[in-house]
Amino acid sequence: MTTREKAIDTVIDEGAWEKRLADALPSANLPTLLMVLVHLTGDQRWLSDHYRCARSPGLEPLDSGGLDESRRSEILAAAHEAVLAWRRGTSPQYPAPDAETLTRMTRLSTGEHVPDGYGDIVAAGLGLDQSFELDQRQAFDVPQGFKVVIIGAGVAGLCAAIRLHLAGVPYVVVEKNDNVGGTWYENHYPGCGVDTPSHIYSYSFAKHDWSMHFALQEEIQAYFEGVADRFGVRQHIRFNTKVRNARYDERTARWRVLTESAEGVREIEAKVLIGAVGYLNNPKLPHIPGLDTFKGVCFHTARWPRDLDLRSKRVAVIGNGATAMQVVPAIATQVASLTVFQRSKQWVAPFAQFRMPISDAARFLLTEVPFYQEWYRQRLAWIFNDRVHGSLQIDPDWPHPERAINVQNDKHREYFTEYVNAELGPRQDLLSKVLPDYPPFGKRMLLDNGWYRTLRRENVQLVTTGAAEVQEDTIVSGDGERYPADVLVIATGFDAVNMLASFELYGAGGVSIRQAWSQGGPEAFMGMTIPGFPNFFMFAGPNTGLGHGGSVVGTIETQVNYVMAILQKVLEEHGGDFEIAVKPEVNTAFNERVQAAHDRMIWSHRGMSNWYRNQHGRVVVTTPFRNDDTWHQARNASLEDFTVRRVASSDVNADASRSI
Repeated sequence: MTTREKAIDTVIDEGAWEKRLADALPSANLPTLLMVLVHLTGDQRWLSDHYRCARSPGLEPLDSGGLDESRRSEILAAAHEAVLAWRRGTSPQYPAPDAETLTRMTRLSTGEHVPDGYGDIVAAGLGLDQSFELDQRQAFDVPQGFKVVIIGAGVAGLCAAIRLHLAGVPYVVVEKNDNVGGTWYENHYPGCGVDTPSHIYSYSFAKHDWSMHFALQEEIQAYFEGVADRFGVRQHIRFNTKVRNARYDERTARWRVLTESAEGVREIEAKVLIGAVGYLNNPKLPHIPGLDTFKGVCFHTARWPRDLDLRSKRVAVIGNGATAMQVVPAIATQVASLTVFQRSKQWVAPFAQFRMPISDAARFLLTEVPFYQEWYRQRLAWIFNDRVHGSLQIDPDWPHPERAINVQNDKHREYFTEYVNAELGPRQDLLSKVLPDYPPFGKRMLLDNGWYRTLRRENVQLVTTGAAEVQEDTIVSGDGERYPADVLVIATGFDAVNMLASFELYGAGGVSIRQAWSQGGPEAFMGMTIPGFPNFFMFAGPNTGLGHGGSVVGTIETQVNYVMAILQKVLEEHGGDFEIAVKPEVNTAFNERVQAAHDRMIWSHRGMSNWYRNQHGRVVVTTPFRNDDTWHQARNASLEDFTVRRVASSDVNADASRSI
């Protein structure tokens, strides 16, 4: 091709790009596009109250921003001009606003009061926090023989592996499955998908061109597989390998990890051990007499048979939580009959974007327009994260604690009740069976995948007295009614409160994690590190779950950043011959603050029961703090919270595995 031909071809390509931009802009999310305008033009008028967007109702994106047609047209025209100018070589005029301005921008685009500290979080999310970016890219000075073992190659394990990989820290990941993905690899039941927007259910350092607003399992799993390949960490993962136990050796200040695979039993030694097994890991089976006598096909949803044919089958589902609300609508049209054994009533929110694909126009803007996806993510993060946190605080003076915890929570009850009424339509006989008698958000808030419309079907029956017994091919309800079934689906969730249960963990002095947590249940400083378990960190640990909403991927990144910061500091100050353990008094003070905060929140409200609490009555799964509080504390990682002692160099070759 001649130079002239190349030039003509480039013009044609640019012409096509400009047309795609013109076609795509009318479908833009205006609050996001406003932020793009601020960056590209530097014109402060776009930050005036004249362009302040409305608060989005519920979880809706409110693409119009609540702006009238005149202002929408003005923004679209200005954005078209600014993006084309950028495309032709004009640099953004305001590429790096300060934290105060970023907070102001977030408030403008969301139409809400966003806490001051959010500016720093947005800066990091946009890649504008230079010190933070340098920390993430900096290679560690790692002594010979230093190695980290990560247990689990799910969302958390992959994130940790990538960060260690980029920092040049030797590591190995032990994974029981034959692929990465963790819970997304194991759970592939019909309807399986994420209840967090796809664009914030992805790593900040590995954005993706998602096909759906809320991706289904297959696309999510493919994303994590692609990330593992893209960052070259797969070669460091030992698949089909299960950890039996991990023991801390105080003499060498190293962990001895006993693994089992087809190759036999081996021991891996490492300076640092990371538990990335999550808490949605061990399926929880109900204690129902006769369950093991069922003659048909019986399984937990996390073990869904890939070749299962449900056509013309009588199917029974035990449970009506998050998983059941995905499974039941997905299979109802295939089966002869479907009986749902309800364990407790659930609050369910409208889900306008259920199964909704992202349009080609929107995907063009998200992948091609500068700052657009970054701000789209930031706006979603606020809507799905901390906006409801304030409404989950118990008002001790509220006169109706039986139905709500404060006036705003009571308005939520009214809104959700109206929605349920509308969805049930002519089946108002179901209202008393499904409408909860506790405050909204008291249990995990669920999204409506067509649940109520499915309950209206003639071949679907809701049993509210639970499953009391199984007799070969029949499930007997609590009131003695009998329901024959060919297939029995157990949708009862996971043993979330019994953390780190997939392997045995022994810390200093041979104390097991079960012994350490025997008094009140799981607790850890920042949910990541435990007194008496030196050189050990865990992710998705105690009181890190997002009961008030958010993205677990964002939480995991925050936790990984914290651990990386601690490792970097201790390596710089003490070299590789160290033992680091959180101070007991620091851990105690932190967890007292956690429980005091929980005492003021809905999950501790009188009469409430949920899977966030353990047998001691303590909330051990969810965090009581806003995401920005946790982010700032993790960002300010300090060795002053730890006891660090120097340990003489060991002659053990930590790079080798030993067969046992």
